[in-house]
Amino acid sequence: MTIAGAQAHAFLERASPAVDSTVHAPPKEVRIQFSEALEPDYSTARVEDASGATVSTAARVDARERSVLIVPLRALAPGRYKVIWKVLSVDTHVTSGAFNFTVAP
Repeated sequence: MTIAGAQAHAFLERASPAVDSTVHAPPKEVRIQFSEALEPDYSTARVEDASGATVSTAARVDARERSVLIVPLRALAPGRYKVIWKVLSVDTHVTSGAFNFTVAP
């Protein structure tokens, strides 16, 4: 018997705000959807402004949808932001990456 997806990794499937998007209203959080469920104790993300200052608070895995990482944000001014993430999937594989979004009123 084989287990489907046993060699899978948690890859970013989509995000809100979307990768490389421009939004007109500052979001209150970033939601990152991955292809696999995440280990909450070992999955993290932060959001930085153009100067490299962190503008987010502690990320958490959504309790109802364990493949979603939620990153609460402080009030954002117009500008470009970078989301940096590193997650451990329930299959014990670590993946990481980054993407940008812009707030432009």
